[in-house]
Amino acid sequence: MASLPPCPASLKQLQHYLKLASDYDKREPVVSYWARLYTLQTALKIDRKSPEARALLTGLMDYLENFKKEHKDNEAVSSDVVAQALVENVAHKLFMWADGEDRAARFNKNVVKVFYTVGLLFDVCDVFGEVSEEVVKQRKYAKWKATYIHNCLKNGETPIPGPMGGEDEGLGEEAEGGEEGAVGGGASLGWSQPQPHPGLPSVPDDSGLPSVPGADGLPSVSSSSPRPVLPRSHPPPEQPAAPSPASAPAQPVPTASFQMPDASGGSVPLTPDMVTKAQKYCKWAVSALDYDDSQTAIFNLQKALTLLSTGRDS
Repeated sequence: MASLPPCPASLKQLQHYLKLASDYDKREPVVSYWARLYTLQTALKIDRKSPEARALLTGLMDYLENFKKEHKDNEAVSSDVVAQALVENVAHKLFMWADGEDRAARFNKNVVKVFYTVGLLFDVCDVFGEVSEEVVKQRKYAKWKATYIHNCLKNGETPIPGPMGGEDEGLGEEAEGGEEGAVGGGASLGWSQPQPHPGLPSVPDDSGLPSVPGADGLPSVSSSSPRPVLPRSHPPPEQPAAPSPASAPAQPVPTASFQMPDASGGSVPLTPDMVTKAQKYCKWAVSALDYDDSQTAIFNLQKALTLLSTGRDS
């Protein structure tokens, strides 16, 4: 795409979203589109009068209009539900990688970068309306972790792996001042001048941080990659394997048992919000199948069936 006018000082807090969009221009252009739309919507609330801001806003509007025309047949552009599933999938996959590195006590600048990227991507999801509680918690936790690990490495301290409490309850609540105080728009991490880095937002080149050779080992975040199994608050129960005679060959043990809700009692009155949520779960299931992730598809279909049969959003 044609280069945009520079980000003015009045919109400095949004430069990281513009950098995020640039990083994804070749890897996943749809993510870039939504990142720039988020930037435009937020910028309009901050400064729409100064000549510098108006130049950037005009450039963003032209880009968004042209991109939407060129990709009018792409559901990830025309459908908010499909687009939200795609952006959340990219963020979830990065979160899982960074969380795994953190819990394994492998701390470096790449982990900080990925946690910070997750926070930005979940911010972008605000363009789709209200986000789930899971997204809110992971966004807050990812931003806090980026700040916490960065500060520890900068000060020569060893970060504590995982949540401070040792469990997943209350992710991110350890950050003083809440989500905004934990990150401060990136300023507390020193992201005042983004540096070029393939596919990831910049981090400060502090001497206190260990050097990391390239970006080897970082996960691919293209939507063409297999979708990960998304974190769940209540995973399906494990089904123990039935004992078999000693002479019988060993059989593979199923990893999970998905119990279908009992619909024999009849349907429940459905509100418009319940119908919208059920449709969203079904579309997420279809999106998961596009990437051969049957477990996530089953999980979302089960949630849709439970909602329609019982009226409860499990």
